[in-house]
Amino acid sequence: MAPELRSRPDFPFAFGRGSPYLGSMPMEPPPDLASLSLTDIARLLAEKRLPPVDKWNPEHCGDSEMRIARDGTWFHQGSPIGREAMVRLFSTILRREPDGSYVLVTPVEKLSIEVEDAPFVAVELKSEGVGKDRALAFRLNTGDLVAAGPDNALTVREGENGPHPYLYVRGGMEALVARSVYYELVNLALDEGGERVGLWSNGAFFPLDGAA
Repeated sequence: MAPELRSRPDFPFAFGRGSPYLGSMPMEPPPDLASLSLTDIARLLAEKRLPPVDKWNPEHCGDSEMRIARDGTWFHQGSPIGREAMVRLFSTILRREPDGSYVLVTPVEKLSIEVEDAPFVAVELKSEGVGKDRALAFRLNTGDLVAAGPDNALTVREGENGPHPYLYVRGGMEALVARSVYYELVNLALDEGGERVGLWSNGAFFPLDGAA
């Protein structure tokens, strides 16, 4: 486990029974989306192995005192977690419960975590092809890659402050699409000049105008 975790007995899992599990999980640097082709991205997604958090059912141990802000910043006891590798590590053991709440879970521990909006933010876009042959891939703030398609839908919901675009990630969890990325998507759709503002990706069409 990272030295800064060992030095903080108040940090979730730092000295708990789950720490050997977390300490054994290597965190590779996130990929550079701009340098990857869609074929490379598909290969990386196929190779991705996440912990089987859906199969872990330990007793609830309390509150992690952690929070994920709407902009994707992770906090612990009110202070932002500055180490990116640590955020990526905790994001791999994040799970959404049937009641809509979120927890951090290891084989032997489960702690609540507050999520203000979505637990992830889509911060970068990669697009290849046009029309029905287009494929879209996103890099999340945690370094994860997600390819939009039938199993990972793009959804735009109207809110008080305008459209709120989301990308389905996994296990009932979504990524809020960053405003700059959303504008990039809309501009691509407008350039295509279809009957409706939207884009195809991996065989699925996703409206971007927020209309039902």
